[in-house]
Amino acid sequence: MPGDAGKDRYSPERHEKKGHYDYTLLVVILLLVVIGLILLYSTSSYNGQVKFQDPFYYLKKQGFATALGLIGMFLIAQIDYHTWVPLAVPGYLAAVCLSVAVIFVGDEYNGSKRWLSLGPLSFQPSEFAKVAIILFLACLVTKNVKKMGKILTLLKVILPAIPVVALVGASNLSTAIIILGIAAVLIFVASPKYAQFLWMGAAALGFMGIFLALESYRLERIAIWRNPEKYEKGYQTLQGLYAIGSGGLFGRGLGQSIQKLGFLPEAQNDMIFSIICEELGLVGAGAVVLLFLILIWRFFVIASRAKDLLGALIASGAMAHMMIQVILNIAVVTNSIPNTGITLPFISYGGTSVLFLLLEMGLVLSVSNLVR
Repeated sequence: MPGDAGKDRYSPERHEKKGHYDYTLLVVILLLVVIGLILLYSTSSYNGQVKFQDPFYYLKKQGFATALGLIGMFLIAQIDYHTWVPLAVPGYLAAVCLSVAVIFVGDEYNGSKRWLSLGPLSFQPSEFAKVAIILFLACLVTKNVKKMGKILTLLKVILPAIPVVALVGASNLSTAIIILGIAAVLIFVASPKYAQFLWMGAAALGFMGIFLALESYRLERIAIWRNPEKYEKGYQTLQGLYAIGSGGLFGRGLGQSIQKLGFLPEAQNDMIFSIICEELGLVGAGAVVLLFLILIWRFFVIASRAKDLLGALIASGAMAHMMIQVILNIAVVTNSIPNTGITLPFISYGGTSVLFLLLEMGLVLSVSNLVR
């Protein structure tokens, strides 16, 4: 942790480029991207043919977003991450404004209002909000690191995240949980005292309880989770579990899923892990999980080796994001928790998701590339 204060903490002049990225991280990212596209095509080809008369429909849209994301990732990886500090506050304000816009002029699909349309293009502001919060809170915590043991400082850091959490959570509870989790991890990393996280955890549970009680459909999801066979809306969960169970140890084979043939609704989205289990079995699904574990491990290594607190917090934020999102998705698919509608990173269909994920990976690669 640097001893300097103020602008010197962020100054790029205090560092030099070594030109050595974390190549393990880079390889794992590229593997997940390639595997994700293959699995997406295998899962979505039937739906694409039925709905759009094009089995490559979803693959082409995802491929375009992935290509943009990869270009952005490599560009950002070459830029000193301190360069983005002046954009942290504007990025945060943009996340708040876009989240407000979703509530009033957002597009609704499958009962959820999460998208904004810009002409023929649509995107989810919540995906941008994840990256914006990581950068904003990393800068805010770094500026206040010497006072992180004080309650007022903790409130000063956590309160800016609440508006984004509340606005995003109005239509997307799972993403709100991820953003709140990112904030908690960043504060935990920089805080010298851990006892205060007990009351923070209690406050978070209270907030979640009130949030769930505000809308009846959220409580209904808990009832469906407990007894999916008794509710019509439990159909997707049951079909996902059938897919997982039928895969066995080695699966039916790539492209041989039965459940994706109209039985499991929107299989290429949140429930894609169940199709992975069906086609590739426990072994294939385990291999995908292993790649995510390696990815999270490399984030931890980069954070622990970062040459300043800002870099460590950026890597820690990405680690928290990936860890929470993967756990939530797999837990939903296996019916370990109520259905929250969360994608599996790099693999589920979603252009906005893969685009901003790759830009976030570029930030972490930039941290791994910068040394004193």
